[in-house]
Amino acid sequence: MEQALGLSGNTAIMFAITVALGVAGILALLMALFWPRRWRLRYRMEIGFVVLLLALVIYADLNSGRTYQAYEAALPEPVALSGTKGFDAKRAGFDREVRVYAFQWGFIFFDEHGKASRNAVKVAPGEKVLFNIMSNDVIHGLNIPAARITTELDPGGVRSIWIRAPDAPGKYLIQCLNYCGLGHAQMKAWLVVEGAARQETSGKRHG
Repeated sequence: MEQALGLSGNTAIMFAITVALGVAGILALLMALFWPRRWRLRYRMEIGFVVLLLALVIYADLNSGRTYQAYEAALPEPVALSGTKGFDAKRAGFDREVRVYAFQWGFIFFDEHGKASRNAVKVAPGEKVLFNIMSNDVIHGLNIPAARITTELDPGGVRSIWIRAPDAPGKYLIQCLNYCGLGHAQMKAWLVVEGAARQETSGKRHG
């Protein structure tokens, strides 16, 4: 994945194709409902249309697979639950690493200095942020709408995800998407983006 924010490259192309096909399909259904039958497509044209749709589906499947593999390639190796080796250390390729503990009903964020916050995590614009997340009670979900990313958290396990922080300073919602009890609706926090955007000085943003 080029980045966790926005649509770009092949993703934008596939989104545009999907929208165009959806609109065309709706219009075709309306035409079929209200227009009297006057003609019918040739058999070869029907076959061609089916082949075109199959080609688009295959292309979308292959492209989504490559996108997911690229995203996973940027993640570190799985972290063992016992011990702190690798869990506390900052990983190469990321500007910031944040530990997250999900519980009923909230999130605790620990920055690289061990400072904890129950309701917000601060990042700089455009930073590549690695989240190592653990649930200590029930199944939770962590969703950051602005980053278009969601993950499910199993009790006792550690899940790693990363995002590219928004370029615009502000407060962005973090929420649990898995029903986890009576206080689920209040299980929210904030991704706080503040400060100046990172400057690229060597043509290489990370590393």
